[in-house]
Amino acid sequence: MNVHDSERISGLLETDGMQETDSMEEADVIVLNTCCIRENADNKLYGQLGNLKRLKEERPDLQIAVAGCLAQKDRDLIRERAPHVDVVLGTHNVSRTSELLQEAKTKGPITEILEESEAFPSALPVKRDAKHCAWVTIQIGCDNSCAFCIVPAVRGREISRPFGELVKEVESLAKDGLSEITLLGQNVNSYGRDLTRALRAQKDLPGEASLLVGEKWINSKQTARPLFTDLLRAVSAVEGIRRVRYTSPHPKDLRPETIRAMADVDEICEHLHLPLQSGSDRILSSMHRGYTASRYLEKVEAARLAIPELAVSTDIIIGFPGETEGDFEATLEVAAEVGFDYAFTYVYSPRPGTEAAEFGDRFVPSSVSAERMQRLRAVIERSSRLGNESRVGQVEEVVVEGPSKKDPNVLTGRTRHNRLVHFPSPSPIRQGSYALARIISAKTFSLQGELIEVTAISKHRTRIPVVSS
Repeated sequence: MNVHDSERISGLLETDGMQETDSMEEADVIVLNTCCIRENADNKLYGQLGNLKRLKEERPDLQIAVAGCLAQKDRDLIRERAPHVDVVLGTHNVSRTSELLQEAKTKGPITEILEESEAFPSALPVKRDAKHCAWVTIQIGCDNSCAFCIVPAVRGREISRPFGELVKEVESLAKDGLSEITLLGQNVNSYGRDLTRALRAQKDLPGEASLLVGEKWINSKQTARPLFTDLLRAVSAVEGIRRVRYTSPHPKDLRPETIRAMADVDEICEHLHLPLQSGSDRILSSMHRGYTASRYLEKVEAARLAIPELAVSTDIIIGFPGETEGDFEATLEVAAEVGFDYAFTYVYSPRPGTEAAEFGDRFVPSSVSAERMQRLRAVIERSSRLGNESRVGQVEEVVVEGPSKKDPNVLTGRTRHNRLVHFPSPSPIRQGSYALARIISAKTFSLQGELIEVTAISKHRTRIPVVSS
């Protein structure tokens, strides 16, 4: 979500006539877009702001802005610890970035934190690093109450974008030559529940109802339900779109019709990112996750039965308050049974304002969490390596992402399963092009391949920002 917001901030600044630079010493504006999911993000921000203080003293005209979740949460603390910051803005007023920077030139330091969004980020100009793929925000906020999560406090309640607006955006992206989209939301598979609930409460449907919720819902029984599967099918049908992904779903909201759509629709990638968080029912209950380990396993099994060669990834928290050795071993058992292709693993970090932050008497010692993390990683890396080894000898369709960071003569591509493939090419291939590669060897986190043929050359176009007066 923050990567997407950063693309929009860059787009706004470019629209104002600015150009991106990799050098902070040369920059006229430096924006730090923050996350507050884990404590180390806080530490990194304040460390960076300390480093920038010297630069600000040397160049008083330099403007520094802090945006994002941490700004939303710690507005006053940022002002106290870093008075040299020119603008502090939150998650709900990204659209005001340029205006606030201009105002700060004459008015001095500005803090503007809104409690509700002025606009969805996807409605703003954008500067993408990847030219062939795009994030599409379908909802903002979250209505869940996970004990460890600060997102509802800094992103607000769940609000879904109109169905027709999303389809139109994807159509526009396809016309620009983008072939891959990722539907983005805090709880992506509950998209549209708020829209249908509001319409269901009305006696007469407004004239624009089909634009809000789509024709399928209008022609159905009109129950209050999520529209995520309808949206998946609709955007997959847009001409020019070859790959559709989504992140992140909540296990309790993964519905059978979504699995069916993934199985039926060629454009939807065979990859499911399904956050587990813990394999212990006791800890899941304490987290308020709304499912048990067995229910989670049932969802994964149903998806794998319907979708051959499905890749499954996850998020797992280690050391949640009260986690015993038995609880952790339950997590290891679930991880081993699922055989995740990869996982984002985190040591629990208390976030002020969340329920779990009040469980201080149950905090797990950092040394215990660190030791458990190593054991978990061993299980995840084993399944990741086995999953990659199963691809050796297969021919994979990859979308070219660009040269390898280690060797410019080697290209990096990504499979439909979200696996990275490195392969040499006798000549450059444009980013976003599609190719077939035979997998010849596997590592824990990547595949090595040989190029067979390029099947489609990328046709993406670059829109030139219009400089505002």
